[in-house]
Amino acid sequence: MSDNPVIRTRGLTKYFGKKPAVYELDLDVPQGGVFALLGRNGSGKTTTIRMLLGLVQPTRGGGTILGCDIRALTPDIRTRIGYLTEGHDLYSWMKVRQCAEFQAPFYPRWNGKIFRGIVTHFGLDENSRVSDLSRGERAGLCLALTLAPDPELLILDDPALGLDPVARRSLVESIIYLTRRSDRTIFFSSHQLSDVERVADYIGIMDESVLRVSCPIETFRNNVQQVRLRFQGTPPHLPQILGLLQARRTAGELHVVCANYNATTEAALRALNPIEMERLPLPLEDAFISYLSERGEKSFILSEMEEQP
Repeated sequence: MSDNPVIRTRGLTKYFGKKPAVYELDLDVPQGGVFALLGRNGSGKTTTIRMLLGLVQPTRGGGTILGCDIRALTPDIRTRIGYLTEGHDLYSWMKVRQCAEFQAPFYPRWNGKIFRGIVTHFGLDENSRVSDLSRGERAGLCLALTLAPDPELLILDDPALGLDPVARRSLVESIIYLTRRSDRTIFFSSHQLSDVERVADYIGIMDESVLRVSCPIETFRNNVQQVRLRFQGTPPHLPQILGLLQARRTAGELHVVCANYNATTEAALRALNPIEMERLPLPLEDAFISYLSERGEKSFILSEMEEQP
């Protein structure tokens, strides 16, 4: 995607015992965009992030971040990276302003105006103790502490986890605001597909420790297509179709989701002789779930229950 990526890995692998948490990861994250890393729990997203930041050493393979080897990140490189974890860990006994006073000396580019602006945006009192803050307020404070150093690269590990809709919206709005600068890159993992759809330029999908997809988000959307076929009576049995992800049947209709949909796929579906065939919009969340779910034809759970004696 880029001749000079902000993040690059080649063969990055991490084993815990005999089980690979991340396997042979080749990843390029271009400068100036928003890259979302997706996957089910346990797919390797957090381990990937921790290896990139030098918090976990790879079993083999390697990579660079801002041009520096991830096995030997320098203090200068670390000041150019903002890292926000899903747990929003803070010293509970500190006040909001004390958190800033404690962290600022470590960052030569610390911007108190940014810190105060985000704190205000989340409605925080600088004299409040961390222990008295709600989960959403703690997330806002962590975001302020992450952005005040004015990082070139912002790495967020599922930052909206556990937040209520209002707090999550504030977090997403802050990310959108940050994308105005072409020299700043955001790399984040998330389970909130609606948020990803709003802010991401690129997505990567990990499944069972392996990176299965890495492309612009529009490319993924265009390559995973949903088609509805209507029939006079009961839909026929589906033949083998290359790229078939999922199929569901209802009375007189067959809904099919395919990856890498092309003329061959369409010809195979038209050979079923439907009376009507049309492509339907497929939201990112549905495309993502179809891609990671068990392949083949599915039935609705309730219909299975109704068929039982």
